[in-house]
Amino acid sequence: MEKYDVIIIGGGPAGLTCGITLASADGKFPFTKDKKYLLLYDEYSDLDKAYLKNVPGIEEIKGKELLEKIRKQASLFDSLTLRKAKVIKAYGEKGNFTVETEDNKVYKSDYIVIATGFHSFDIEGLDVEVIPHKKSPRPGKIMIKNVEGKVRDGLFVAGLVAGEITMYACASGSGAEVACDILSEWAGKIVVVHDVIEKE
Repeated sequence: MEKYDVIIIGGGPAGLTCGITLASADGKFPFTKDKKYLLLYDEYSDLDKAYLKNVPGIEEIKGKELLEKIRKQASLFDSLTLRKAKVIKAYGEKGNFTVETEDNKVYKSDYIVIATGFHSFDIEGLDVEVIPHKKSPRPGKIMIKNVEGKVRDGLFVAGLVAGEITMYACASGSGAEVACDILSEWAGKIVVVHDVIEKE
């Protein structure tokens, strides 16, 4: 059974940004040494049908193309593993979570981040409170009740399922914020991850 420090469920903007932010901290802080992250993503993301023209710094692009670019970027980090799999069950507590997939794989982790979007939530076992999405422009969408991305110790939500508005930049930023919250817990103080130009 494979063990990870954080398992991220969902591979859209929030999940991928969370994974990249965590993995990019490797080598920058002593407490990230040998940390391992797993991102499990399903077949579909809302980004698949998007066309983005209003994301600062990104030239207009089809969502599906951007998603592939981000997945490729994420795969460059040694500490981050991406796997295509549908999660059907997750349970446990901080330091001892178990995640089961439809293809009968079982993974363990200290933390879980849920970034599954706002259409539905059908993962069994986590005992979360699913409520109507407060910022959705369309009725019938859901979110998981949380306080600033935290559901309870060790369990976080990011992106639309956390209640973010349905904009790429908002979902992505939520993923980065959750990653920084986890890093901050490990550090015992507020931590952000910056890349800087090395002096020549």
